Amino acid sequence: GNSMNHMIFSASRRVAWWSLVAALGMLAGCMITPTLVTPDEVRNRVQEDSAKMYAGQAPISGPVTLEEAIARALKYNLDYRLKKMESALALGITEYTSMDLLPSLLANAGYRTRNNAIAPDGNQNLLTGVENVLPPLSTEERRRTTYGAEFSWNVLDFGVSYYRARQSANQFLVAEERRRKVVQGLVQDVRASYWRALGAQRLAGEVWQVTEATGLAIARSREAERQKLISPILALNYQRALLDVTTLLNLRRQDLEVAKAELAALMNVAPGVDFTLAEASETKLPDAPRDLRKLEEAALLQRPELREEDLRKRISADEARKQIVGILPGISFDLGAQYDSNRYLYNNSWSQAGIRLSWNLMRLFALPSLGKTQEAQVKTDEARRMALAMAILTQLRVGAERYRLALEDFKVADEGARVDARIVDFTRASVSVRLENELESIRVRARAMLGNYQRMSAYAYAQIAFGRLNNTLGFDPLPDDFEGNDLAALTARIRAHLNAVEKDAFKMTSNLFGNMPAVSIRLAGVSDPVMQVRMTAQVSELLTRNQITAHATDGLPMTFTFKAESSEGVEKVNWLIEMADRSGATVGQANYVTTVPELSRNSTYEAALIAAVNSNVAQMRGWLSKIPLAD
Repeated sequence: GNSMNHMIFSASRRVAWWSLVAALGMLAGCMITPTLVTPDEVRNRVQEDSAKMYAGQAPISGPVTLEEAIARALKYNLDYRLKKMESALALGITEYTSMDLLPSLLANAGYRTRNNAIAPDGNQNLLTGVENVLPPLSTEERRRTTYGAEFSWNVLDFGVSYYRARQSANQFLVAEERRRKVVQGLVQDVRASYWRALGAQRLAGEVWQVTEATGLAIARSREAERQKLISPILALNYQRALLDVTTLLNLRRQDLEVAKAELAALMNVAPGVDFTLAEASETKLPDAPRDLRKLEEAALLQRPELREEDLRKRISADEARKQIVGILPGISFDLGAQYDSNRYLYNNSWSQAGIRLSWNLMRLFALPSLGKTQEAQVKTDEARRMALAMAILTQLRVGAERYRLALEDFKVADEGARVDARIVDFTRASVSVRLENELESIRVRARAMLGNYQRMSAYAYAQIAFGRLNNTLGFDPLPDDFEGNDLAALTARIRAHLNAVEKDAFKMTSNLFGNMPAVSIRLAGVSDPVMQVRMTAQVSELLTRNQITAHATDGLPMTFTFKAESSEGVEKVNWLIEMADRSGATVGQANYVTTVPELSRNSTYEAALIAAVNSNVAQMRGWLSKIPLAD
């Protein structure tokens, strides 16, 4: 019996050994080797990307206005598309991490088989050491199936997942602030490129005529010098003057004409698609602001970079809390049902429950270092935030000074262009048949052309400086509800925004524009009395910073109505802002729409309300400016 068992065991070992060798041989044959990307794969990638880059865009059907250029940038710019996708990705991660708060449901199913039965043939008495030989008895079938489902909930994992979910929610808001910054930057970049490209378009036809005439004049001057019709020094002076003007003219022309390519890239226009810019009137730009203190407050309140730092402060605090929770003991609760098809069991199905307590005591030694790390993190965040705030204040003051200087440069360039035009008219009226007078006329005309380029360039840079100064304040060009607008509707909204900005520039933060009626803040759709008090105080503080007086009882009624709709783990939050005059008639309405994770904290809805106020504060001041003060 023993020799037979030994032979069977030896045969089993040989079979197992050769099976292992065969498995290793197959694994070696399946090893993956690096392969280069084929030209067809590269070609297909280029074709697919080219098709997707310009898909779904409305064709350019006429001259492009500034408003349409901004609308096309917001709808089709690839950088902005990327930021929207990053924001959507952050929202998806937030929803995913929120699922970690739920208990775990572990389901299992299996099938087991073996080539012989489990049958012990004896046992040993542990007290006496005597072995007892028993007939083989099997307690388990050779083939059986098992099923099971078990709920498991760990209190420690729940705490860690809770703070991780809060961090993900704040990361989503960080992505939104970065998207805001891209929107503000796009509007500024389009404004800069548009006015420069329009200047080049206005002067394109005339500049070629002047350039051609200048070239002919240089050739005639050289021929006159060769034939001694005029003195050599006079001919050389004319040539030098014409060459200098031509060089400056080419530099100015190139600087402005490159802007059209930049504008096409911002609008995501496909290569080879030509377009013209609509003629726009040169509106009078507002004076440079004098009271920068209020502008600084607005910038510190509104800039996306600083609001991102506020969110990072939350993330750092939640990281510290998450680390502390990870040190605490973990309690797990288990509840499940199991099934085993083994027919030798008395009960093939059963339920089981349990509770476990576990604590990694070694992690207690990390408490001192954790406290020091958190303290260092707080100091680092504060230092970075203060450095960023100082940079923003410096940027604001530099922007205001640059805008003032740009206005002065435009005034000088405008006056210079007027003088050049008068000189051209005078030269044309007094030109004679003498060659010197004809060459002087061409030189004056070329110099006037250069003056026109300098004037257009100066006006473009004044517009750029004006837009950059507005951009440093951090106010949103549009509320976040423009994603669903078509190109025509978005263009109209941007036109209204640009008109409001140019007419009411810096009014929201300046003491130089007189007093306005006070308002009474009212909230609708918010049932929690604590949230009502907090939101009212926050709106009142924000309006006060923007020089809108808010009273608790008297004042014109300004109502903020809250609505939220849930869909697939996301809430669409809508704040409707309405203001009425003393007779109760509505004088203005504005909507602010954004998306937040479902069942967010109260602070998320408060942040949406603050964003609604910030996005529409200029409109609120416009409503109030139409209402006279009470006697």
